[in-house]
Amino acid sequence: MAGGDTKQVGSVAYAKRDKSYFEDRQLVRHANVWHLWALGVGAVISGHFSGWNFGFGTGGWGGMLVAGIIIAIMYIGLVFSIAEMSPALPHTGAAYSFARTAMGPWGGFITGLCENVEYVVTPAVIAFFIGSYMGGIWSVAFPDSSVWPPLWWLVTYAVFLALNIFGVALSFRVTLIVTLLSLAVLIVFWISAIPSMDFSRWALNIGVGPDGAAMELPEGNGSMFPFGFSGVLATLPFAVWLFLAIEQLPLAAEESVDPKRDMPRGIIAGMLTLMVSAFMIVLLNPSVVGVGSFKLATSGEPLLDGFRAIYGDSGAVLLGVIALIGLIASFHTIIFAMGRQVYSLSRAGYFPSALSVTHKSYKTPYVAMFAGAIVGFGIMLIMWFALGGATAGSLIGSVLLNMAVFGAMFSYILQAVSFILLRQNQPNMERPYRSPLGVPGAVLTIVIGVVTLLYQIQDANFTKGVVWVALWFAIAIVYFGLVGRHKLILSPEEEFALEHAQKA
Repeated sequence: MAGGDTKQVGSVAYAKRDKSYFEDRQLVRHANVWHLWALGVGAVISGHFSGWNFGFGTGGWGGMLVAGIIIAIMYIGLVFSIAEMSPALPHTGAAYSFARTAMGPWGGFITGLCENVEYVVTPAVIAFFIGSYMGGIWSVAFPDSSVWPPLWWLVTYAVFLALNIFGVALSFRVTLIVTLLSLAVLIVFWISAIPSMDFSRWALNIGVGPDGAAMELPEGNGSMFPFGFSGVLATLPFAVWLFLAIEQLPLAAEESVDPKRDMPRGIIAGMLTLMVSAFMIVLLNPSVVGVGSFKLATSGEPLLDGFRAIYGDSGAVLLGVIALIGLIASFHTIIFAMGRQVYSLSRAGYFPSALSVTHKSYKTPYVAMFAGAIVGFGIMLIMWFALGGATAGSLIGSVLLNMAVFGAMFSYILQAVSFILLRQNQPNMERPYRSPLGVPGAVLTIVIGVVTLLYQIQDANFTKGVVWVALWFAIAIVYFGLVGRHKLILSPEEEFALEHAQKA
């Protein structure tokens, strides 16, 4: 014991808190397996509407397809690992909770910090794409006027913060509805695109220019792999966008009615749904006559481009609104995840504890959601002015996307390491579900994750964003080293980790 109100455990100290501390930080159980499925699919689905398509510029159509398959394999290994860990450690902390039990407080904090970057930046990426879609709709509906893009971002944050704050039941209900609508929109697009596709002419219309960059082939019929295997590897970071955030499901563990049964079912069903959708959109979107891979390589609104090519500009406003649904689904669900992720680290003392206070009536972590939203929106504004505002075009979205993927990859690698360590060091831990891929599946996740990071570094837009991520990490690590580690609190994740450390 160090003092009368703290407990020293290794390099960290736990501050005692009475019952009122946790009463101010209560969550409500509401989610069933379908809510969890929708939470996972909804978080990812915007990646099938925008973002993934930038990969055509680095790998061509074949490069995008193969990169998508490689990344899908990585996520399968990750998803099965998480499906085992989440019911064994059914806490809101998710990645931080897994790593805390496997690697101690510093391992838990670093893993949580990586995931924090992902969940704060990813809504910013989606808000950017929502702004792009809204700008396109507005320009058609009101050709003589325009709206400042940051205003779209601000409205997006405000609306969905409100939906997430005013009740868990409402939030999960909206999640299920918008996720089903998003899938319906994609299915309508697939059915519409099949009779309007010319694969060889449009999907294969990328060649390599004299400067080594992507070049349009007016007659199409180019190579499936214009940049070779190196192009496939360079496309891995963009293929991540087809599945990024499926791993957020365990953040709803303390709001799930039966997490030990429903978590594995929800996350595996979600992954299967996304694999089918990813293949269909990669095949059909660039194949539509008048679209093509070259155009999509720099488009902020690829699905809307596809709808316009099929149905013409006369219904562009309606089509644009329809295409927005997927972005709305992901923004809504990742705001949910961002709030829970900040909440869990704050409740345990890794972040300032004031961030984990929940709403007295709605029992939602409104302070955490506000804080994450302010940081995400602030990053967007800084980039808007630093990169040239409207003249930066898709560059802002690409830089933000690189930041989100960077944090996600480190988080995945550390979660896979946690899985391996838990299997080795705590074999007797109760595991309601066991991964059929076991340790080899986790190792495969690590290998693909490392390769993706190595090729992400070669993207010129990566260096524009990694500086901000490095600064983020530096500030947080200094805070934890000097302040946070002396003020940890015995939250459910921490008590579980300490108890199992003693058993081990």
